[in-house]
Amino acid sequence: MKPKYKRVLLKLSGEALAGDKKTGLDYEVITTYARSIKKCVDAGVEVAIVVGGGNFWRGRSSGAMDRTRADHIGMLATAMNALAVTDVLESIGVEARVQTAITMRQVAEPYIRGKALRHFDKGRVVIFGCGTGNPFFSTDTAAALRAAEIEADIFLKATMVDGVYDKDPHKFDDAKRYDKLTFSEVLSNGLQVMDSTAAAMCKDNDIPIIVFDLARPDNIFDACMGEQVGTLVYNG
Repeated sequence: MKPKYKRVLLKLSGEALAGDKKTGLDYEVITTYARSIKKCVDAGVEVAIVVGGGNFWRGRSSGAMDRTRADHIGMLATAMNALAVTDVLESIGVEARVQTAITMRQVAEPYIRGKALRHFDKGRVVIFGCGTGNPFFSTDTAAALRAAEIEADIFLKATMVDGVYDKDPHKFDDAKRYDKLTFSEVLSNGLQVMDSTAAAMCKDNDIPIIVFDLARPDNIFDACMGEQVGTLVYNG
């Protein structure tokens, strides 16, 4: 079976890496994601990953710390997650490289677009840490930026819900899930797909997004193969 997408950008939240623990890292859970990613690589898909850091740090939301400093700590949390995901991928036979937007040469490569592209040519997964390297930008925005830079065919946003709803499905039994949405609908209706900066960047660069549930890890593989999973957001 031939994959629908040649190059994908997968966004993994920090919370997803923690599993039921809610904080820290759950290696069994990360391994289930890694196995699905391996299936994508084995099928010929070039995979880039952006990781969040919410399993280690939520300092920004407290309002008790300077925003810039809080964001810098969050960037370091994503570097830890990137290294952990790399370790799990390599343990199951997938070559991977970490590139960070903040220089830390002893533990990771600095982000260099040309080098990332060469890693894809060699069949390696590239994991981007430290967001954009700047405060005030979310890891969703970092993922949208990297997706544009590497010319990804699709942005795969793995979440803890099975798509985009018109309201919170955990609070409202009558919440409606969308199969497809345009970027204009997302932005004009304030739907919670990702922050508006990230959504606008994907819209401007014509990068479609699939929002899907990680409770079934093989949704990563199925999305790459073109199966209907979650909600597709596109330029209408």
